Amino acid sequence: MKLIIGSDHAGFELKEYLLKVLRARNIEVVDGGVADETPADYPDIGQAVAEKISRGEFDRGILICGTGIGMSIVANRFPGVRAALCHDLYTARLSREHNDANLLVLGGRLLGKGLAKEILQVWLASEFQGGHHQRRIAKINSLDQKISQEK
Repeated sequence: MKLIIGSDHAGFELKEYLLKVLRARNIEVVDGGVADETPADYPDIGQAVAEKISRGEFDRGILICGTGIGMSIVANRFPGVRAALCHDLYTARLSREHNDANLLVLGGRLLGKGLAKEILQVWLASEFQGGHHQRRIAKINSLDQKISQEK
């Protein structure tokens, strides 16, 4: 699995921590920015990461901003991206099992490092269940295509 992780300044500290967690598990991960806590606009980082997932350059991604809301809004504008803002283990698991989320979004100002690590581990370990959930994902993909054609 090839991962990319990015954050704005509000998520920088958590991003750096999760990078260490991922690398300690020998998971291939690319740091999509930012490089420090200098104020940065979440739409810029969200776009950079989501575009790479949309183009298939990465299998999955992680975005972190203050609450996770802004990054979620940005990321879900890109075809094929299913970004899920997760705040507990239940939402992390179901975002993968039911929604086939390929981008995990976290709120850096809302989650402690321990919970964020657990959320990430559950999200990475959970698999899409398919079945009737696949039908729903197909409908989302159809919406992506329809909207792209209308532009």
